[in-house]
Amino acid sequence: MKNATWDDCVAFHGHSCGGLTIGYKAALYAIELLELKFSDDEEVCCICENDACGVDAIQVMLGCSAGKGNLMFHLNGKQAFSFYERSSGKSVRLVLRPRPEHMTREESFGYYQSRKPAELFDVKPVKMALPEGARMFANCVCAECGEEFAEKYAHLVEGKILCRDCYKPYTRYDV
Repeated sequence: MKNATWDDCVAFHGHSCGGLTIGYKAALYAIELLELKFSDDEEVCCICENDACGVDAIQVMLGCSAGKGNLMFHLNGKQAFSFYERSSGKSVRLVLRPRPEHMTREESFGYYQSRKPAELFDVKPVKMALPEGARMFANCVCAECGEEFAEKYAHLVEGKILCRDCYKPYTRYDV
């Protein structure tokens, strides 16, 4: 949504919580630091290092989505987000600072809501290069299950095309 608000994020996510606030504040900070606008296509990319609530706010605020190919995951459980702006080449990685000790989950919502984005995140250089734009792939039909799938996931075994689910990796050490 262009010019999205906190209320738009809550409506999309289904409830307000500390996790959603983290993504919302990360998006606001990225907008400020990189002069981002809502991404109608793939102008803005985000690599999320978690698959938690905050990702929903990034989708709403910046127009990043898995379907468009500009929202990707590098899951390592960190509250960290790398943002890229394709036309300028600018990028930034925002890493959530630890919250104060002895703070409960319930208290964290108020804490995150009351802080400015710059108070919550360390600004670091991105670790990964800007991902290439989304590609279209031809489809294949699996010789075993008969289901259609993108050819980038195809495995060729004894002249037969197999999908990832039907493919059995070869190892001499299976027990």
